[in-house]
Amino acid sequence: MHAQQPVLFLSHGSPMTALGGDELSRAWSALSARLSKPAAILVVSAHWTTRLPILGGSAQPETIHDFGGFPDALYQLRYPAPGAPALAQHIRQKLSAAGITAGIDASRGLDHGAWVPLRALFPAADIPVLQLSVQPGCCARHHFALGTALKSLRGENILLVASGHLTHNLKEYFRQNAPQPAPESVAFRDWIHTRILARQIEPLFDWQQNAPHATFAHPTAEHFLPLFVALGAAGEKHVAEWLGGGWIGNSLAADNYLFD
Repeated sequence: MHAQQPVLFLSHGSPMTALGGDELSRAWSALSARLSKPAAILVVSAHWTTRLPILGGSAQPETIHDFGGFPDALYQLRYPAPGAPALAQHIRQKLSAAGITAGIDASRGLDHGAWVPLRALFPAADIPVLQLSVQPGCCARHHFALGTALKSLRGENILLVASGHLTHNLKEYFRQNAPQPAPESVAFRDWIHTRILARQIEPLFDWQQNAPHATFAHPTAEHFLPLFVALGAAGEKHVAEWLGGGWIGNSLAADNYLFD
């Protein structure tokens, strides 16, 4: 009998979080001590966007440094976890059974939405990892359906990690030296946080209309959509636990959640 894994939604922070020492990396370190070792990890990353769902099928995925202008030390970091080509095929079959067409990219590596948090959670890099893309042209319900189709993976001892950000306004982030988070980001974060913990999923589906300052908090949707994959995989009667995370540069809400 396989262990039942939880589902995680992680705000993956700035690439600088990979160097540690901030509130977000400390939250991940605390989480790491609580997690049982999965057979494999599926990461739904905001940094891989496609028209249709695509799975990474590389046997040895490279570490992608998909950012610029950061210290040289970041570009030397690697996360040499093995891939999971057979699992990619298995997941594609699950999606197909749910009426969702998906593909496999055998050359896809691990972007920083995956390897930055995984270095903190599983530093040995000895667990097979693959990614699933998000579809910014599709709605929250589409991503919820993706998660629902993948829910049974949890019983196969596969950890699902949805990697995005609770708010992601890069204009605010690069403004720098903000004395405190923007009121618009705080209002959005608090509205979302309340509904996640109360398991009020229906209002979240229309978050762009319902949540205060949604377009300020997320000028584009790709960093928010992984949350819905996590909620779908969590199931109807899940319990949501807030794991902390703080704010990145006093501008990006870096909240993390565990669903079980």
